[in-house]
Amino acid sequence: MSVLRWRWPTGDASGPADGNLGDADATVATGLALAALARRLRAAFAAGATAIELDVPDPDAVRDEAAAVVGWRGWFDLAELLGCRLEAPRPQGEGRAGLRLVPLPPEAAWHAGATAGAGGGAASASSAIGAAVGASGASDPVASERYADPAGFGAVRKLDHPGFLLPLLEALGRVRPPDGGRVLVLGCHRGDEIAALGLLDPHPVGLEVVGVDHAAAPLAEATRRFPAARFLQRDVADLPPDLGRFDLVVAVAVLQSPAVDDRALLRRLVQAHLTPTGSLLLGLPNGRFRGREPVWGARTRNYREPDLSLVVRDLAVYRRYLHQHGFRSHVGGRYDLLLTAWRGAGPG
Repeated sequence: MSVLRWRWPTGDASGPADGNLGDADATVATGLALAALARRLRAAFAAGATAIELDVPDPDAVRDEAAAVVGWRGWFDLAELLGCRLEAPRPQGEGRAGLRLVPLPPEAAWHAGATAGAGGGAASASSAIGAAVGASGASDPVASERYADPAGFGAVRKLDHPGFLLPLLEALGRVRPPDGGRVLVLGCHRGDEIAALGLLDPHPVGLEVVGVDHAAAPLAEATRRFPAARFLQRDVADLPPDLGRFDLVVAVAVLQSPAVDDRALLRRLVQAHLTPTGSLLLGLPNGRFRGREPVWGARTRNYREPDLSLVVRDLAVYRRYLHQHGFRSHVGGRYDLLLTAWRGAGPG
């Protein structure tokens, strides 16, 4: 089997559904139709289909907002949940559009080898996804080489993707460092979080930025991009004692890295490296890459569907500790879940 073609009836969402719907309302009919369609699409891909073409009502051509028509957002969601890329819709005429779903490639090679258990007080379940979308801050030389590969993770440009960029800018705006303040970026890789600071409007000026990463190649790139910053090649678990204190500490997809004791690192950051009014931005990976495309949801190897307990448990532990030490917090993000924490009446 190569290409499966499917026509979604106009004005009657019950067409693809199983069984006789009788007097079911439009919402029920659409739900049954989508469930049946999803089952058949999964079966087609499992049988070897290389693409699926759908002939559907064009949502832009439907003027009745009460009509049972799946919108573009719905088709994008269906494609994502099926592990597919949705190609640009093609007008078919007479109020219809053609869609084409193509399976995404296998998970990117740098995900291989991530292991569960971080070594913290209670084992960090999400350490198994630490290689998903983060930078190399851990004491794992094999992982560092994966992160440094210019044809692999080194080619990923997270700031080119709205699902990474916009939540990151919102989080940085919530814990914005003061002009002339000190910022520590752990697992800085090629410096995307540093670049994001310069995208704030208005952006803070006169910052003293220190970046830490274990991998030499991306750290060299960060040094070229940000010559005014200071960069250290070392494990995040082995920060120098004279590093000092900072107004903002950023650690995106670092605490969940293999071999990092996340609880111990968080305690050290709060107790030894934050000013009394300093803030934190912690990112937990909530996605993986298939080819160059991110897919949503924390997941361990050998599991097809996301399991958010992998990140929710760690978020709860981090927030409880931070609240005990006088912080307020907020959780946002998409492919990275971003925990921001600050002291005082409100964020900076």
